[in-house]
Amino acid sequence: MEPGLDTKQRDIPGAATLSVDNIGGIDETEVTFHRGVTVLSGRNATNRTSLLQAIMAALGSEQASLKADAEEGHAALEFGDETYRRTLERRGGTIVTDGDPYLDDPELADLFAFLLETNEARQAVARGDDLRELIMRPVDTDAIQAEIEQYEQQKRDLDERLSELDDLEGRLPDLEAKRTRLTDEIESLRADLESAREELEETNVDVEQRREEQSELEEKLAELRETRSELETVRERIETERESIEALEDERDEVEASLESLSSGDETEVSRLEAEIDTLQTEKAELSDEISQLQSTIQFNEQLLDEQESVLPDTAADEDDGPVTDQLLEDSETVSCWTCGSSVPREQIETTIEQLRTVRQERIEERSEISSELDERRETLSEINENKTEYRQTQRRLESIDDELDRRSDRLDDLTDDREALTDEIDDLESTIDDLETDDYSGVLDQHKEVNQLEFELERKEREREEIDEEIDEIEQRLDERGDLQERRDDVTDELTDLRTRIDQIEADAVEEFNEHMENLLEVLEYDNLDRIWIDRTRREVREGRRKVERSSFDLKIVRSTDDGAAYEDTIGHLSESEREVTGLVFALAGYLVHDVYETVPFMLLDSLEAIDSERIAKVIEYFESYVPYLTVALLDEDAQAVDVEHEVVSDI
Repeated sequence: MEPGLDTKQRDIPGAATLSVDNIGGIDETEVTFHRGVTVLSGRNATNRTSLLQAIMAALGSEQASLKADAEEGHAALEFGDETYRRTLERRGGTIVTDGDPYLDDPELADLFAFLLETNEARQAVARGDDLRELIMRPVDTDAIQAEIEQYEQQKRDLDERLSELDDLEGRLPDLEAKRTRLTDEIESLRADLESAREELEETNVDVEQRREEQSELEEKLAELRETRSELETVRERIETERESIEALEDERDEVEASLESLSSGDETEVSRLEAEIDTLQTEKAELSDEISQLQSTIQFNEQLLDEQESVLPDTAADEDDGPVTDQLLEDSETVSCWTCGSSVPREQIETTIEQLRTVRQERIEERSEISSELDERRETLSEINENKTEYRQTQRRLESIDDELDRRSDRLDDLTDDREALTDEIDDLESTIDDLETDDYSGVLDQHKEVNQLEFELERKEREREEIDEEIDEIEQRLDERGDLQERRDDVTDELTDLRTRIDQIEADAVEEFNEHMENLLEVLEYDNLDRIWIDRTRREVREGRRKVERSSFDLKIVRSTDDGAAYEDTIGHLSESEREVTGLVFALAGYLVHDVYETVPFMLLDSLEAIDSERIAKVIEYFESYVPYLTVALLDEDAQAVDVEHEVVSDI
């Protein structure tokens, strides 16, 4: 049993009651189904397939037919506290469905749970169709690609931020070395300043007596020190602005070169591509609807032929059927049309079915070509939009750089004016100080100048170290973000890996499921000289529009052995009908499990198993039962008697 299946199905009710009227060949009936296996037992033309169609209708499938002599039919499934209803009505020469079914979208169930004779998964194996296309049809590859692009952009943003942090971290050694050098210089300056102050103190014995006449000189010395400090600050700011302007000019050159390689985008081309994409999407949707309708029509007509062929002997024995029975017996080569009720030759319907199959295959090929064109247009539009976005961002960056250059140039001019004014002011102060100096006081004044100069240098170095400390602290704070950014990048990378491999994983899971169950069933069913059937998944290069891309291919492989034990490879066309039917059922089971169909719809329906012998049918049912909450199987009486697994039997429909 699939791991976790019981847990996933624990909320499914224990019983479901189906009420039907005027569907297939059923006038009116009501049947209750219990969890596990329900066998619809009876001979041909006892409405077993019609009952399965009624279940499908209530669950949401379009693949149900209205009774030939009825204008309206109904199917209602009471399931737990809910009742799901469906109405089929003959309107304007076609069948229109309405109501509130169990499923909003029946595609998965139609492909992998409703396994009637005309089921596409079963027939795809028998016909040798593209199994990969069928198993991947329910997967929204466009949505996955959109998610991939979204995560790729997130990853690029995170990579840029992490790269910026790496650059910042690379600056730390130089900054720390510079801080160490400044610390050493500061310590040296402090020592020199201390010595200068001590010398000044020793020679400043009589300064108190002369303080009054020298007060103006000291004021000028203090003013000179402050002005020199201010001038040094201005010079540093000028150097910083020049470096910034130089860096901005280099960046502008790079941005201008980048801008030349980009395009602002041709709006006419964008509009044309968007219009073409809308048109192609509409065409693809219309083709998908047409393909679905064609498949439904083909299945309806095939079922009609089977049911009306088998019902003739029974209707002949029922005198109460009146004119309808007489009409059916008049010519066994005619069939009542399921849309209008008139009689038409069987050969005409069979010819129409073949024509419909041809048209359906043509529409599938057209849809595949449109999908390739659609991918090509989307890729081109995405490239144009990305280029246009990058162009706009680059253009905005260039404008920002120009604005910043203008601001810094203006600031540099102002600082240059300030520097010239301060230089003139210092010259005036030094001249004034020279005039105030006296011969006997000149030594003390020189010492004052030295102390002032040392104090100025010390303040400048300490201020420079503080700026470096702040820069280092800021970088370290930014680097603290790296762990979170790296974790987010890892998550995005994991998600990208998951998205990029999701399609590949579904394909791999489908192949693994098929091969495992095929091997198990072949061992149980014991087919003579059939050694192995498996799917070989290969990669092939195919052309999509102007591009060559790799696509997976599912190749069905068959190995037989001769009477003397020699193994040889065979083809699907050489399998017996029984072997083909089993292979088709296993492929459907693989799709059922890979796409978790049991989480969407709890029923699996089996019909038209007559090609398989009774003993093997019983083993197939026993095998499938362990994977399906409600398994309903239509069997002939003799086949039903061979079923060993615990089951309910419905024989009166």
